[in-house]
Amino acid sequence: MKEKLYTKKCMERKNVRIFLDSNVILSGLLSDKGAPRVIFDILSLNLPLFTAVTGRYNIIEVERNIKKKLPALLPIYKNYFSKAAISIIALPSAEEIKLFEGIINEKDVPVLASAAKGKADFLLTGDKKHFQKLNKSDTCKFVIVSPAEFLETILSELFER
Repeated sequence: MKEKLYTKKCMERKNVRIFLDSNVILSGLLSDKGAPRVIFDILSLNLPLFTAVTGRYNIIEVERNIKKKLPALLPIYKNYFSKAAISIIALPSAEEIKLFEGIINEKDVPVLASAAKGKADFLLTGDKKHFQKLNKSDTCKFVIVSPAEFLETILSELFER
């Protein structure tokens, strides 16, 4: 299984790079329960084991949704981003995007390109329908998991070392 082998490889290193998709960020902000919020809380501890990254593309989407639909979340959003020290990956170039065209829904291509550009080990997303099938291919050098899967399997394996 790709996830198991990849987790073992990550465990040998001191730092795991976690890419947060827009839906994980929004879910973590909207609910004080559930895997996305737990991940935000863990990242807010600034443990040397993890580096959190997301793409400028994702930030644009998150901020657009907050301003349009949930303006009351803006202080929570700013608070968590400052605490969790989430690095923001610049928008991918046309060449970087081209590498992922045709393998996933067009609107998700910049997310994959950003995760690759950010040298992610794991892409955390709630969008299993579009992303999960990519774990069975060699297209991505990172493992795509839901926040719950990350907490239940991968995170527990990382802490077993």
